[in-house]
Amino acid sequence: MAVSRSSFAALTLGAIGVVYGDIGTSVLYAFQQVFTTGHVAVTHDNIYGILSMFFWTLTVIVSIKYVALVLRADNNGEGGTAALLALAVHAVRDRPVLRRRLLVIGMFGAALFYGDGVITPAISVLSAVEGLEVVSPGFKEYVVPLTLVILFVLFVVQKRGTADIGKFFGPVMIVWMLAIGVLGVVQIAGHPAVLKGLSPYYAVRFMIADPGVTFIILGAIILCVTGAEALYADMGHFGKKPIRVAWFSIVMPALVLNYFGQGALVLQNTAALKNPFYLMAPGWALLPMVVLATLATVIASQALISGAFSATKQIIQLGYLPRMRILHTSVKETGQIYLPFVNWALFVAIVLAVVLFKSSDALGAAYGIAVCGTMLITTLLTFYVVRYEWRFPLALCIAATGTFFVVDVAFLSSNLLKIMEGGWFPILIAGGIFTLMVSWKQGRALLQTKMSADAIDLPSFLEAVFVNPPARVAGTAVFLTAGTGMVPNALLHNLKHNKVLHEQNLFVTVRSHEIPWIGMDKRLEIEALGHNCWQAVIHYGFKNDPDLPSALQQTRGRGCDVDPMTTSYFLSRDIVIPTVGSGMAPWREKLFAQMHRASSGAADFLNLPNNAVVELGSKIEL
Repeated sequence: MAVSRSSFAALTLGAIGVVYGDIGTSVLYAFQQVFTTGHVAVTHDNIYGILSMFFWTLTVIVSIKYVALVLRADNNGEGGTAALLALAVHAVRDRPVLRRRLLVIGMFGAALFYGDGVITPAISVLSAVEGLEVVSPGFKEYVVPLTLVILFVLFVVQKRGTADIGKFFGPVMIVWMLAIGVLGVVQIAGHPAVLKGLSPYYAVRFMIADPGVTFIILGAIILCVTGAEALYADMGHFGKKPIRVAWFSIVMPALVLNYFGQGALVLQNTAALKNPFYLMAPGWALLPMVVLATLATVIASQALISGAFSATKQIIQLGYLPRMRILHTSVKETGQIYLPFVNWALFVAIVLAVVLFKSSDALGAAYGIAVCGTMLITTLLTFYVVRYEWRFPLALCIAATGTFFVVDVAFLSSNLLKIMEGGWFPILIAGGIFTLMVSWKQGRALLQTKMSADAIDLPSFLEAVFVNPPARVAGTAVFLTAGTGMVPNALLHNLKHNKVLHEQNLFVTVRSHEIPWIGMDKRLEIEALGHNCWQAVIHYGFKNDPDLPSALQQTRGRGCDVDPMTTSYFLSRDIVIPTVGSGMAPWREKLFAQMHRASSGAADFLNLPNNAVVELGSKIEL
């Protein structure tokens, strides 16, 4: 039992460090953003109403929607947009039209995640460093350059992995939560009446008194729950219970105390609105709080960057992005990966965000759309899981998700008002990535159709070849094929140019599935084709790490022993030629051809040994 408690404590600590980094640092800017709009007068009733809206937004969206409902929708223990999407499309597998629509919606949700991934580090680190302006106005000109330096260092160290620094995430965030909670308590003690805001009465009264202003400021209120998606996305790493315990015992109390402390401070000194978070701290604690806030925002950014790596890998294996170079940064944790292209693409986009907007106030206008869009898509997908996978009555499904749908739509609609003020930025990023995803998926389908139309039937081809067999050479040849039963181009080229056939030949098709994990017991299917030839299908879930040589070791004892020392892998390196005519728009065909050309080789993706790979090229016109 002692070991179990220790493990649970470690998971809870880890959840505080990784899962709650983003939402835990929203206190830096969320409350201030409500009043930055200039629509809300600083009165007692208004402060109580705003604080009540903060508290009940945290309660409804995080405590009830995510912690109580969405965490139940696990896909073999995994969470996140990709896992929920896989669960939803499996639930409607007998409804092909609906399934296709859900796939499109889910992929757009994944694209929105990248928009969020650009804005979050930018606004978080900027808001932390802006504390220097409170220390001394003379530091203002150094805020943006210092922010860029911190972000650059953060992205440079990504290739080293988080194994060494990850152990400090939890303790630092514990100190952060305690610090923001204590700052709040001190201010609340000076104006305890601010706790009236815990009652929903004040939120309702504020909304009834001025519904127009309420609608406008919802775009700022939503900032208090940024990062809520991480509760679900990181479920596979920490488990439901540690995430729930961390939220209710430490994170939510600390956030509520701090928000109410900021409200109490502003009630006593309206000038504090220029930066209520830092002005809560006594003078001697100001600089330490800036340092602590910077550490906390770096941790929040680190968690999101790691999430971007994991999400990209999953999307690649679901077939919506081309293969990319993936480096493993830990020999123990397979989930710790580094994608160089994603890392530096994110960095460039974040630098653009910081340079364009220059302050957390300006970035606050850009924030929210991606968050609300992702939350709305999560609600939609959850409905289909509850209805078709869990088979609950329709009325109960609507009751369970309908309220959240209305809330999400209200918040998203409010944020759409900020498109011209900066909301266009995350939408532009999400739209661009979604275009890449859809073009790649459709291009792959067209390519597969073209290859299937031109393909030669494998069993018939082998029968014809062995009527007058070519010379056989020792060893095993593994030919990768896009589909089963088709002759790979690499085999045709090998026979044409080398005029030999290996003693043993495997025709291997790798299939990725819309479930997170596929165990080794279901990894390999193999069928004998005669003449020492076999057709094999290797199965992977979207969270499995593809390793073809390892999977082929399962052929031992099944009539086909693959010796790694005498095995060669033959790959077709196809060059796609866009053509005018049927298919996609010309610009999308050119985009797909460029993505296909730039994609990482199958050898790296499948972990093939470099000294055993032979690539033979061919051209295919779309």
